[in-house]
Amino acid sequence: MAASPAVLDALDDPDPTAVLQPYAERVRREAGLDFITIMNTDGRRYTHPNPRQIGGYFLGHIGPALAGRTFTETYTGTLGPSVRAVTPVRDATGRIRALVSAGITVEKISAQMRRQLATTTLTGAIGLITGTVGTYLVSTRLRRQTHGLRSAELRRMYEYHQAILHAVREGLLLVDEHGRLTLANDGARDLLGLPADAEGRHVTELGLPPSLTDLLASGETRSDEIHLTGDRVLLVSSAKVQSGARAHGTVVTLRDHTELQALTGQLDAERRFAESLRSAAHEAANRLHTVVALVELGRTEEAVAFATAELKTVQQLTDLVVGAVREPIVAALLLGKSAEAAERGVELTIAPDSELDDVPLPSREVVTILGNLIDNALEAAMQGGDPGRVLVRVRTDGGRFVVQVADNGPGLPPDAARDAFQRGWTTKGEGRGIGLALVGQAVARLGGTIEVGAADLGGALFTVRLPLPDHGADDRRRDTTGAEAAGPGEHGPEGRARP
Repeated sequence: MAASPAVLDALDDPDPTAVLQPYAERVRREAGLDFITIMNTDGRRYTHPNPRQIGGYFLGHIGPALAGRTFTETYTGTLGPSVRAVTPVRDATGRIRALVSAGITVEKISAQMRRQLATTTLTGAIGLITGTVGTYLVSTRLRRQTHGLRSAELRRMYEYHQAILHAVREGLLLVDEHGRLTLANDGARDLLGLPADAEGRHVTELGLPPSLTDLLASGETRSDEIHLTGDRVLLVSSAKVQSGARAHGTVVTLRDHTELQALTGQLDAERRFAESLRSAAHEAANRLHTVVALVELGRTEEAVAFATAELKTVQQLTDLVVGAVREPIVAALLLGKSAEAAERGVELTIAPDSELDDVPLPSREVVTILGNLIDNALEAAMQGGDPGRVLVRVRTDGGRFVVQVADNGPGLPPDAARDAFQRGWTTKGEGRGIGLALVGQAVARLGGTIEVGAADLGGALFTVRLPLPDHGADDRRRDTTGAEAAGPGEHGPEGRARP
């Protein structure tokens, strides 16, 4: 108002009050103030809310305003204690012509503060109640989700959880409902050879065998399934994680059964040896009874001839195996398999050119490879021609241990050569199909190769070449260049594969 030209013009009017009083009251009402007083430099009022106070002197200090400064103060005037501001009115030359004071009573300020305080108090109370109810609901939900455990108990459980994950030897995987790996403990990382950034990646990106990848991605509950990785036999179980009707993923446990599988294979070999001895004992008893009966009938010459012929047959097989194979483990295995083949009605022949001295390879791996190949050939021969025939050739050739097993069974299709060494591939029915997979695994561990082709007998021919420790580098160079090929008559031109 002090800067309004209307105020300066009114000061030159013979009756300033007539112009300024309506103007000041209109501004006061619109501004929500208790008073606006325009006065001359002596403090005599031109305007006032109470017209009877016009012409009187302003109650308060005006000295700072006369000095040209705007100031505020609390002072008791005609309306009671009030907070007011006083400012000078200057003309174009800067001379102070009048003063303007605007104020509001302390009572009105207090009433406004009481209203604001009530509103603030009500808002605060509502906020406090809302926060209390929200805190109660959140804490109730947290207690329900944490099964009533407190923060200290949760922290202790987390520490136990971490310790258990690092301590257990079995592998543990957590896979969410989208097929992403969310947790893998130390055991699982060691068993599967997982990369450091495995957690958070989809199971199809972890480079695992297809059968194991399918299990992890399926989200199904499975129990004690056997899966093969590059050098391990794993027993895998999975269980769904559910909260009500909602699935949250699966928990997968892994147990290393490599050693157990090897021991099971050895136990199976021992069992078959025992069966072979039982069969041989049974046959020997029959022959002995025949000889005794011939003697009792007085036909001693025929008894001697019969006994001599039987002894010669058995001795020929023993002499052939022991003479050609001076490796005791392999020789014992071949003799046992020969007796087993005879009991099954299959003719098992040791190739005449077989010759083998001590082999500096792990006997467990050799038994796994040779035993499973012969078992597979016996099964195939029993499905093929009559009589079934199996040919076994073992020898060392150019610093490599070479095993060849052929049969006259139905053979192996060329497109199935690679799949034959995968876990679960079989032609023998449900629950089979691990023998050749173990062969492939053992050959891979020893750095060898497997060839599958057609045998001269009409069935399949499996050729395994294992580098001997002193010739590993040379053999790998020959495998790379392909300089060494199989001997003549070992396989046909079709159906070869090198898994």
